[in-house]
Amino acid sequence: MPEPIDEYFTATVSALQVGHGFLPAGLTPERALALFDAQLGSRHLDLAARLLGAKGEGFYSIGSSGHEGNAAVAAALRPTDPALLHYRSGGFYLARAAQLPDQTPLRDVLLGITGAADEPISGGRHKVFGNKALSIIPQTSTIASHLPRAVGLAFALERAGKLGVDSVVGAEWPADSVVVCSFGDASANHSTAVGAINTALQLRYQGLPLPLLLVCEDNGIGISVPTPEGWIERAYSGRPGLRYLDADGADLGAALAAAEEAVHWVRTRRAPVFLRLRTVRLMGHAGSDVELAYRASTEIAADYPRDPVLTTARLLVEAGVLRPEQVLEHYEWTRERVRRAAEDAVGRRRLGSAGEVIAPLAPSRPDRVAARAAVAAAPEVRRRAFGGPPPEFAGRLTLAQAINNGLADVLARDPGAVLFGEDVAVKGGVYGVTRGLRKRFGAARVFDSLLDEQSILGTGLGMALAGFLPIVEIQYLAYLHNAADQLRGEASTLRFFSQGQYQNPLVVRIAGLAYQRGFGGHFHNDNGVAALRDIPGLVVACPARPDDAAAMLRTCAAAARADGRVCVFLEPIALYHMRDLHEPGDDGWLADYPAPVAWAETHVPLGRGRTYGNGTDLTLVSFANGLRMSLRVARRLAERGIGARVLDLRWLAPLPTADVLREANATGRVLVVDETRETGGVSEPVLTGLVDARFAGEMARVTSADSVIPLGPAASHVLLSERDIEKAALELLHR
Repeated sequence: MPEPIDEYFTATVSALQVGHGFLPAGLTPERALALFDAQLGSRHLDLAARLLGAKGEGFYSIGSSGHEGNAAVAAALRPTDPALLHYRSGGFYLARAAQLPDQTPLRDVLLGITGAADEPISGGRHKVFGNKALSIIPQTSTIASHLPRAVGLAFALERAGKLGVDSVVGAEWPADSVVVCSFGDASANHSTAVGAINTALQLRYQGLPLPLLLVCEDNGIGISVPTPEGWIERAYSGRPGLRYLDADGADLGAALAAAEEAVHWVRTRRAPVFLRLRTVRLMGHAGSDVELAYRASTEIAADYPRDPVLTTARLLVEAGVLRPEQVLEHYEWTRERVRRAAEDAVGRRRLGSAGEVIAPLAPSRPDRVAARAAVAAAPEVRRRAFGGPPPEFAGRLTLAQAINNGLADVLARDPGAVLFGEDVAVKGGVYGVTRGLRKRFGAARVFDSLLDEQSILGTGLGMALAGFLPIVEIQYLAYLHNAADQLRGEASTLRFFSQGQYQNPLVVRIAGLAYQRGFGGHFHNDNGVAALRDIPGLVVACPARPDDAAAMLRTCAAAARADGRVCVFLEPIALYHMRDLHEPGDDGWLADYPAPVAWAETHVPLGRGRTYGNGTDLTLVSFANGLRMSLRVARRLAERGIGARVLDLRWLAPLPTADVLREANATGRVLVVDETRETGGVSEPVLTGLVDARFAGEMARVTSADSVIPLGPAASHVLLSERDIEKAALELLHR
């Protein structure tokens, strides 16, 4: 059944009269025809998507109909300007593709709609607007989640030139590039968008360059919820540091003029612009959306005259560029081109196995990672970085000192490494872990951020695209939950949706877990890690010992650089300044910092644990604070004549499953000592791994309670204790 907008277009164009008017200034006949071609292609892709969906041959039909005016934005930009696009960007995509030779945008979009494995950006994993040659970075449908990354990329383009990062990794984009980021009016209300734009304005307020074009495609409705008339203008015009422009997306000449003005401002002043492009939404939110359920038919039909494809056709006819019959001929010719491309797309191979689907998620080249992790900066560079003798001559160190020196070594080794977060620079971190690094490496590489975890992570993701290795800090684990989608929906999916053509190497330092003394409460003692462990491809490191910490940090940095991995480095707060293990003053928790000559032999590969002791009666499997408690309990068990060995997991993702099974088989009894919660904690996948491996011995677990951690002594009632561990161990031994 024909779509009403399709029939309306044909009938209205047929009734047009050829005029002798003029095209708007700056819009030549050739340019107008090229943009009209992009708009027609986008429209027929939407129509084809609906037909394919109805036949079960297409799988994604959120369309661009009514938004084809965004082709004018593409025309105002260069194909080298990085673009992070709204999912209604068909016109933009086709207009940009026309700026370079040998592009096949109609085919590419249809391969995405049909889930074809040879679709060039996502390989059939999702229908996204993305193309490496066109500098279009694929985005998911998560609402507004790409805005923080766009801010970070705009920030990074300028800083890369200042620090010479582009000469180190190869410039992806020219120095005078403009970052364009488009989104809808409903998305503009999302906290992610509000926070990202606030970050952009604060950066600009500080005088920092930020070449960012924000395009809000305002169609007045978010699925079924209307946007109040004038809200976008009220919310975003008149903001200090943000130039605001407004244009009718149904008026090609006006849209192009506004886009060109916006781009010129951003490119020459390196300052952000907010361009509101007024649009309409035609054919509902998506293919499955029954628009008549919440909009009257008269209201829907009232939008038809503002169809940008129709208004451009009228412009061309009234200016005498085309006759009505030529418009309709071109319209049907485009339909046929799309139909043929759709026929071809339907016959293409789709992804055929789980292995093929997940291949881009988490590439692993351990030899390359190990080789990179073993390389230090030149001796003279290290001496300057440490301001004197390097840490291998400093004696035994705490965990915090080891991490501090490990960060310094990464910064010295990698000129593109940057370190930032709340209180990271001037203060040196809440716990002093980053103290002195700003002074040694400069404010351009070690800097404080504003208080917004979404923007901290998003800035890191954008900087990673520009060639940096961002090491960002989330001050406490509990604060991560404000911004988890930047890891879940953005960081971990970029490789998936681009087949590795784009990647965001990133290390996220998070102070976390419990057992702090005198500094308690839920937000400073959080033991919930489930939200991290179930993100596909995400590395989660959790060092307990000082001699592991620096090595694991180097592994994370190397994996980020070598394989584009996203790594969370979870630092147990209570162990930062711990010195003793068994007795006061024994300094049993301190360790030497290995010299670079020993880095290869002390390398800690992803997913490998560390065993303490060789007892044959019981294996204790733990990590972080649980490691120290387990070692103390093992000593007390030895006094009872019970030989226990302790395995430190070190990595919570990927788990060292082979090491767990080996140490379990060595004793036949396994107790998983898990300081996280009973539900969703680390013990669950550890035990599941043993079951999957058909471990035949005895196994049990002991965990903290399913509770928020309270303040003060009350925390001891819900947190795992040494007494709990010893009791569980004895019970397991006596089964």
